[in-house]
Amino acid sequence: MAAPKKKSRLRPAPENVLAAALRAQSEGVFIAERCAGPKGLRIVFANQSFCMMTGYAEADLVGKGHGLLHVDRAELVRLRRWLASGQAREPLAGEGLLVRANRSTVHAAWSYDPLVDGDGRMTHVVATFRDQTDKRRLQEALVHAQRLDAVGRLAGGVAHDFNNLISVINGYCEILAAHVAMNPQALREVAEIHHAGRKAAALTQQLLAFSRRQPLNSTVLNLNQLVQENAEILRRLVGDAGRIDIELGAELANMKTDAAQFQQVLLNLVLNARDALRDRGRIVVRTTNRVIKQGLNRRATDTPPGRYVVLTVEDNGTGMDAETQKHLFEPFFTTKPAGKGTGLGLALVYGVVQQSGGYVTVHSAVLVGSTFEVLLPATDAPVDAPTVTIASLPSVRGSEPVLLVEEDDLVRKMVAGILTADGYQVTAVSNFAEARRQTPGTEPVQLLIGTLAGDGEKFARRLLSAQPKLRILCTCNSDFEMSVSWLPKEHQACLTKPYALNELLRATRALLDA
Repeated sequence: MAAPKKKSRLRPAPENVLAAALRAQSEGVFIAERCAGPKGLRIVFANQSFCMMTGYAEADLVGKGHGLLHVDRAELVRLRRWLASGQAREPLAGEGLLVRANRSTVHAAWSYDPLVDGDGRMTHVVATFRDQTDKRRLQEALVHAQRLDAVGRLAGGVAHDFNNLISVINGYCEILAAHVAMNPQALREVAEIHHAGRKAAALTQQLLAFSRRQPLNSTVLNLNQLVQENAEILRRLVGDAGRIDIELGAELANMKTDAAQFQQVLLNLVLNARDALRDRGRIVVRTTNRVIKQGLNRRATDTPPGRYVVLTVEDNGTGMDAETQKHLFEPFFTTKPAGKGTGLGLALVYGVVQQSGGYVTVHSAVLVGSTFEVLLPATDAPVDAPTVTIASLPSVRGSEPVLLVEEDDLVRKMVAGILTADGYQVTAVSNFAEARRQTPGTEPVQLLIGTLAGDGEKFARRLLSAQPKLRILCTCNSDFEMSVSWLPKEHQACLTKPYALNELLRATRALLDA
């Protein structure tokens, strides 16, 4: 009996394997005829990946010119030149925007390769496309972050120098006010100068907030409570410009930030929304909890996983185009008319949120509106009790010896003058090297006024060994946090520039009386 014959397996034809391989490619591929007309290359094949990238079905692409996909028509001219040149044997690479079927765009990189017959003549063109949208967004986000960081460093440096000038202006206004107290007209004019100086100081603090050099007095607070406390102010801000609705989330978690600074964040976001409103305008202030799970932050620019408290300020106003959104958080950038805005409101928002460990995002479209979202990490800690302010001392005069170290000539002269006028024995120097020469160790110093940055702390510790009852009043810029563990807390205090002279006098007296 003859053995049964084995069934022969039919091998797929090589051309079928090649077609299947093209369809299985993760990158988008289409094959087109060699000749390029006014509408580009005539497509004869498109794989599934290319269809998904462009949003077209294969049947909608086959027979059409590929030019319908390109935003920049110059790419078609470049392609025709490549086909007509003797260099068409080499691939033609490019990068740009493609228009999808739904009219949205995708950023892609592509390569055109010649397909030749046995005689070496080009018969078709094989085009390979790779979606670069996420990579492009990441690059733009990195450039944007680097630009904001550079502007922040510049703003912080300018603000530090500006603080000294404002301190002088405001300080001499306080001195001058005492001399012209009997002249109402002169007193009003000095008050106007002082008012302008205080406004300049407030602008400086916003610059420092943007550069993340403004110290935060962080406390645990509840966002619902903060919004409720400011609800009436928000309604007054919006006024007749439109309607404001407040939607507070239930069982909202607590968060940690500076209450006063975050109030400014809330007010600035609502002010911006108000200025963008049109007829029948509406602003929605919303709070909610949000949990971002692992795996949902695919890009480096996405918010990291965790529990967040979210503040949303949404409006149906004029909206913003993509170019405006790129510069939105930069200091002094504003779309408002001259004299209507400083361009520091959103810079302050960015700085406070970043310094609080949070994230701020914006989604906007022209004539649709804008939505700002602020996410701050949630905490299980209870809300901090409000601090009790200490009553001011009735008298600030004294006669104790004081050492003042201040590098700015104008500030040093002003502070030394007011302290001397109040009876203190003041030694004023510009640096700690000069201070060492002025205080050999035998001269009594009960109060040191100056910064502890750089050589300051070393000098202060040496002075403390010779003067055990030493008090220290640190006059620092906003990026310096004073924390002296080797000195009792009641013997130290800190004033952030620009400070008012009455603050300096009260702090001086409080330390010496401690």
